Amino acid sequence: MDVVIVDDEPLARQRLERLLADEAAYQVVGSAANASDAIALCTQRQPDIVLLDVQMPDGSGVDVARRLAALDPQPAIVFVTAFDEHALSAFDAGGQAYLLKPVEKEKLLETLERVCRPTRAQLPKAPAVRTHISVTWRGELHCIPVEDIYYFRAEQKYVLIRHSQGEILTEEPLKSLEEEFAERFVRIHRNALVAVREIGALRKNDVGASEVYLPAIDESLTVSRRHLPEVRKRLRAGKF
Repeated sequence: MDVVIVDDEPLARQRLERLLADEAAYQVVGSAANASDAIALCTQRQPDIVLLDVQMPDGSGVDVARRLAALDPQPAIVFVTAFDEHALSAFDAGGQAYLLKPVEKEKLLETLERVCRPTRAQLPKAPAVRTHISVTWRGELHCIPVEDIYYFRAEQKYVLIRHSQGEILTEEPLKSLEEEFAERFVRIHRNALVAVREIGALRKNDVGASEVYLPAIDESLTVSRRHLPEVRKRLRAGKF
């Protein structure tokens, strides 16, 4: 993480630099002694974090923080000052943390780790799992609720969707359907996925092969030896 230090006191700047000197996770890429230099430096270097004093000769750190909030990407602001009465205005200006001088190394590192940690809103969102599958077939658009699907079965270049209203073909790959609907469906064979909650029984057929029985449609589907352990596991777990 790149860090810029802003403080009109040379000794204060040097102390912060020393505290971070041995920390590989943080690199001090510049320092400034006044508000105008701070804004210019941050605009040029685009740091991840700014350690910012509140009181400076040509303007307040609070004003600097408001200016830095317009940068893209916006740096995390940590106010470092000897005056705790400025805390409220500092947070109003967009500061993520507030440290009182003299700064202790342990407290500094703890604060930097916290402000660098992404918030829930900043974390990448997992793609939403569809509740319906749209299929265009013979010029008509069909919207099939996922909860009405009994199984998917690969058939040459298509995948057959067996659902409560019948059957339909889609060009979606079986692999991508498995990845998206892994919570609901289990692979029973290299060419088939079955809705776990629709499985009424796991049994042997007349020739000794394993199969799942789907009572809602009175159909049985062969389970390969390779996928049998996972099918058993999902049925025992009861995760539908």
